[in-house]
Parts: sequence; C-alpha cells; structure tokens
Amino acid sequence: MKREIFKCKKCGHCCHGAATVSLTDEEVADIRDFLGVSIDELFSFYLIKNGKRTEMKVVDGHCIFFNREGLCSIHPVKPHHCRVWPIHPSILNDENAWLAIKADCKGFLRDATFEEAKELVKRQNSTSPYSN
Repeated sequence: MKREIFKCKKCGHCCHGAATVSLTDEEVADIRDFLGVSIDELFSFYLIKNGKRTEMKVVDGHCIFFNREGLCSIHPVKPHHCRVWPIHPSILNDENAWLAIKADCKGFLRDATFEEAKELVKRQNSTSPYSN
C-alpha cells in the first residue's frame, strides 16, 4: 500500500502571487456560466488579458477567486492547473522542480521522496479528464 504523501492544507498559498494560471476558452466559458455573468462582465471584474493569455485577476496578492474562508469561490469549475497543483507534471522531469514545490507547499510530507512524488503525479494524471 502506497502512503499518501500529500494532503491539501487549504492554506491558499498556491492561490497567492503576482499572476495566476492561463485559462482555456472552455474554462473561461465555464467560469462565466458558473458566475452567471456576461463575457464583458467577466473581463471587467474577474479576468484580464496578458498578451495572448487570459488570466484571473489578482487582488491583495491572491487570485480574485480566493475567498475569506481560504477556499476557491469557483471550486466546481476551477481551472485544470488549479485542480492539479501542486501534483504537477513538471515533477516528473526535474527533481529540482519537485524539491522547490515540496519546500513551498505544506501539504507534502516533509520526508516524501522524489520517487513517491513521481508515482503520485502518474496516478493523478491517469485519472484526470485531461490526460491523453
């Protein structure tokens, strides 16, 4: 039996930063429908264009959808990259990326190994609706 090396602490650290993830057109539509707003309202209040990328706005250092309870206010339709983080495919290719992610995220067991992390990524990706 494999031990669970990650359990989200719902600290909001991953929702913090100067930028957010890029959104696909489908994700934009899902957020628009979930919020029940027009595309113009969505861009006026929640999203920005950053070159060719569409991103969620950052307010007070957090994603605009990070709420006072420390949770995602659009959780049912949150973007794929938010859903998988920090169990990210970059872990598969680079032990240094894994070490940086582990150091940054309190949800990982401190003694979790690179091999365990790679296995976790593979398991998650095999059950993801976005996997090939």
